[in-house]
Amino acid sequence: MPETSLQAGWDPAATALLELLARTARGPRREGVFALWLTVRVTQDLLLEAPPPERVYRRRLAALEKRLSSLTVPPPLRRALAAAILQLREARPATAPGVLSLLVAPARDSAGPEAAEAVALAARAARQAVSG
Repeated sequence: MPETSLQAGWDPAATALLELLARTARGPRREGVFALWLTVRVTQDLLLEAPPPERVYRRRLAALEKRLSSLTVPPPLRRALAAAILQLREARPATAPGVLSLLVAPARDSAGPEAAEAVALAARAARQAVSG
């Protein structure tokens, strides 16, 4: 039996974005959902009990930045993703909730309410992880 994303340990927000990606037709909206999924996954790395070593995290962030540059993403989301990358360079768990919250409104405008709700869910989980 193939392993589902929930069985692999992914959180509900990343899973929701991945499921939305599978249902979205090709084009800027789909690429926007993909960009959100990639960014949420890198941001969530900061919240792990044992975050990746700084060198690994920096490589992953550079790979994210390179991948995002090749996507056709609506302008509001592109600007929000660029701001998120700048904040993610700090590589501190406390930045994760702010980064994710920053993406909610552009996600709604560019990728739809389901994507925005998934990112908002990730932001709430990040706030709880940081404060709790």
